Amino acid sequence: MGTQVDLGIKGYKNYGTHLREKYKGQRVFKVIVDGGFTCPNRDGSKGYGGCTYCNVDSFTPEPSRKNPNIKDQLVEGMFRAKNSYRADKYIVYFQPNTNTYAPVHYLKMMYDEALSINTEDIVGFAVGTRPDCIDAEKVALLESYTDRFDVDLEMGMESIYDETLDQINRGCSHGEFVAAVELLKDSKLDLCVHTIFGFPWETREQMRGYIHEINRFPQIKFVKFHHLHVVDGSIMGAKYKKEPFKLFTLEEYTDLLCELIPLLRPDIVIQRLFGISDWDLLIAPNWGLNKSAIQTYMDKEIEKRGIIQGSEYFC
Repeated sequence: MGTQVDLGIKGYKNYGTHLREKYKGQRVFKVIVDGGFTCPNRDGSKGYGGCTYCNVDSFTPEPSRKNPNIKDQLVEGMFRAKNSYRADKYIVYFQPNTNTYAPVHYLKMMYDEALSINTEDIVGFAVGTRPDCIDAEKVALLESYTDRFDVDLEMGMESIYDETLDQINRGCSHGEFVAAVELLKDSKLDLCVHTIFGFPWETREQMRGYIHEINRFPQIKFVKFHHLHVVDGSIMGAKYKKEPFKLFTLEEYTDLLCELIPLLRPDIVIQRLFGISDWDLLIAPNWGLNKSAIQTYMDKEIEKRGIIQGSEYFC
């Protein structure tokens, strides 16, 4: 007899199950769009060089990097999802860089173009951004699409500690993140928050604090958990090559997740437990497994330990 994980049952609210339930069993896949945006932490508005851990290419699919045409990216992405994964419906996902970093009229033009391609098969629209690049006018623009699509705004929190944000050259404070989240109070948008665990100067207790901070905002519907990984082409990557520092092993990071998941508010959907770049860009940690094998290892360890999301959550 298979394990609960083998049967698709997990001890946390996972994104795959959420999508199947929401869209009545249809296979829904995100199709990534590179809109050619930059970032205020790269173009000199806030700083240069970007966050020290960041190389945009490490999380952008190669086809999107090679083809600047939005229509071509989506047509190709939908074709791959349908033929490789038997996708029925799609979420158009503006991911690389800061996808609200432009005047509203320009954003509307770009979003409209993307959402006009194979519209009958698009159920969702997701936009990744920074806390300092969202305002009431941009929220209103995104909300204008909610009568046709489920709209997710994905925003990087990364850490809740300003000392860490300064050290990684984030270019914005945790206070700015909180202000952006408050802007979304009672919004029609579904907010997804992205975090990074494992900055070597942060303690385990400090990382637990991330979860308590997330829990206090009811407008946060999704989270993406990442472990710190070092990629080529980043400032941190260059430093690591000269002087390596402590990073999580697979076992250590899974152990942390088993500590954090019970603390997480039970209604929040976990879109991702970890993040990893393409092999050709990854410097460390190299866990020696592909994404599917890492996911299976984590899920089975979570099951083995009897971990249940929200079991230690208290209002």
